[in-house]
Amino acid sequence: MSERKPVITVTAKDCEISYYVGPGNGGQKKQKTKSGVMFIHKPSGAQARCHDGRSQLQNKHSAFKKLAATPEMQKWLKIETMKKLGQLKSIELEVEKQMQEKNLKIEYGDSFD
Repeated sequence: MSERKPVITVTAKDCEISYYVGPGNGGQKKQKTKSGVMFIHKPSGAQARCHDGRSQLQNKHSAFKKLAATPEMQKWLKIETMKKLGQLKSIELEVEKQMQEKNLKIEYGDSFD
């Protein structure tokens, strides 16, 4: 049985991470420590933050899970996967083919008067 290898991997090292003092209730510890965590994945533009827990490590895990679930990250992952598998070029060619003038119907309504 062959071992499956991921096509794309994203780790915390690929992100900009910042820490902040979490807002709201949580007692003295939460209000004095930078337990809030924010991840920014620059290639995709995805951002996620978490300050629900009292522990920075717990918030880090939660923020990274939120980051992976964002629409920006999902879109970026799809595009990068297609690039790696060589499918993006064929899709771009098909789009160009379908966008030729002979395949488009352009109508001018009253809005141009």
